[in-house]
Amino acid sequence: MRPADFVLRHASELITCAGPAPRRGLEQSHIDRTTDGALAALDGRVVFAGSSTELTRSIQPVSHARIHDVRGCTIIPGFVDPHTHAIFAGDRRDELHRRLAGETYAQIAASGGGIVETVRATRAAAEDALADATIARLDEMLACGTTTCEIKSGYGLDVESELKLLRVIDAVRRTHAMNVEATFLGAHEIPPEYRRNRRGYVDLVCDEMIPAVAAEGTANWCDVFCEEGVFTPLESRRILEAGQRAALKSRIHADELAPSGGSLVAAAVGARSADHLVFVPPEGIRAMADANVAATLLPIAAFYLKLERFAPARALMAAGVPVALATDVNPGGGFSPSMPFAMTLACFRMNLTFEEALIASTINAAWSIDRASDTGSLEEGKYADAVLVRGTAIDLLRVGADAIAAVIAKGRLAFGRLPDDGSH
Repeated sequence: MRPADFVLRHASELITCAGPAPRRGLEQSHIDRTTDGALAALDGRVVFAGSSTELTRSIQPVSHARIHDVRGCTIIPGFVDPHTHAIFAGDRRDELHRRLAGETYAQIAASGGGIVETVRATRAAAEDALADATIARLDEMLACGTTTCEIKSGYGLDVESELKLLRVIDAVRRTHAMNVEATFLGAHEIPPEYRRNRRGYVDLVCDEMIPAVAAEGTANWCDVFCEEGVFTPLESRRILEAGQRAALKSRIHADELAPSGGSLVAAAVGARSADHLVFVPPEGIRAMADANVAATLLPIAAFYLKLERFAPARALMAAGVPVALATDVNPGGGFSPSMPFAMTLACFRMNLTFEEALIASTINAAWSIDRASDTGSLEEGKYADAVLVRGTAIDLLRVGADAIAAVIAKGRLAFGRLPDDGSH
């Protein structure tokens, strides 16, 4: 008998998403289902996931254990959101009005809006204010079931401001219930002061920013926005390879607004993930499959940017590319913190099944940020991060419905309420 200090039992269904990562092709539709399910944890880690009958034969709750009967609910893994820009200052909701009136993302950026507007506000913001704003966004994400996320810098675009953002992410990570991965995105845009000296800015990113980030140890990843008018494939490859030399793992914004070559760069450098991929060409898909690069798709961004098309998820899956989903939380186009909304768009606009979307939001998303060893599924030894859904799991697709009863992070209630007080 193994001890446990937190127990959920008698769930209508337990879905663990257990098994090897990442899932590809037909494997992405496989999820384990157990009726009358139970989950038990000790010190924040899963010690049991299975049937309630087997729970009684395997687990001995400690004297102070919290035990909850969750009849009528489904237990699923906490969501993993592997692409966000959740740290920034300022407000660009006025751009939403402009976009609804017909302006494009490129037109707004050319007029002085977009990323550079957020950069101005973020450079001026104090660390405490940035931390408070980031915590508020993480709280919104947590309420939607996200228990692990990635956060990018990228709204500083000078050495000190980028370091400031990563320091704040690190401080927030140490106190928030959510697991957080930090990504350096100094190559998010060419800042105004370098518009006539692109090479100078790429030099700054490679020769000064990346070594400074590596020295502080506040990021695990290096990202670049490979897009027409932003960073070219050659520049992107140089930046990512500089990051690799500094022990920063690679990911890339690729083929979002046009076929930018980003998917080919991802394959060439061995990036863990290429993200967006709305316009990924067939040769990019083949290269990603051959190089074992994940496709992190962001349907919420395509929706809010009115791109009129979504990433070709089925073609990517057919080629054997592991598909993940993310929200792209950001001030200009990622207006929803909800992984269930990303799943809904993936199902209805990218033709994923519910099971494929759930795997894309849990174990595959965890693999895309190199966290599948400790999160993304409910398996012994991993973090006890779970979402309690009222009714069946597919009720998550009922946008606006109150489907999430509770969110558990490391074996403790982090949002919502459980059916009883757990005093047993």
